[in-house]
Amino acid sequence: MLNTHVSTGVTGGLLAVSLVLTACGGSNAAAPANPAPSVSSSAPATAQHNAADVAFAQSMIPHHRDAVAMADLAADRAQDPEVTTLAEQIQAAQQPEIDQLTGFLSAWGAEVSPSNSMDGMGHGSTPSTSSPSGMGGMMSPAQMEQLRNSTGTRFDEMFLTMMIEHHRSAVSAAQEEIEQGSYPDAKQLAEKIVADQTAEISRMQQMQAG
Repeated sequence: MLNTHVSTGVTGGLLAVSLVLTACGGSNAAAPANPAPSVSSSAPATAQHNAADVAFAQSMIPHHRDAVAMADLAADRAQDPEVTTLAEQIQAAQQPEIDQLTGFLSAWGAEVSPSNSMDGMGHGSTPSTSSPSGMGGMMSPAQMEQLRNSTGTRFDEMFLTMMIEHHRSAVSAAQEEIEQGSYPDAKQLAEKIVADQTAEISRMQQMQAG
């Protein structure tokens, strides 16, 4: 009688184990043996740049710094509030562009001129496309000193005259980048410079006339 109960208990236990293994086996069968690898998207290829892009960035950075330095002087020297407002707008527009141009050069592995090297960067009124530092319209140290020593209406007149010439050279360099450059973001920035500074030239000419 005892043996019968033991046999029955063992048989029941084996049956239960069998059912559990069968259930586990069914679960494994439902899962894929070799899961598909996850698909990762590759980063877009870096846009190509050329020598014109590098020359544009390398020359426009010190040129913009020149304009920002001129605009800095207006805060406590200008008499016409419109000149002061214009100077603030030039600063607000051109400093971020300096940062953007610096980013281009860093990404390209090209040299970025130090911020204190402006005095030796080929200042003068004659543009030179053969050298990145030869943009025209930049102020000579003597001109900057004259502007720094001026106040009131004299400062306003000098500031507008100098900044118009400064903007014209920037527009010319930006147009050259549009025609000869290949880096899309640099060309887009050049288009913005042409549009913004052409409009500011017209505004300054109206201020001179008015």
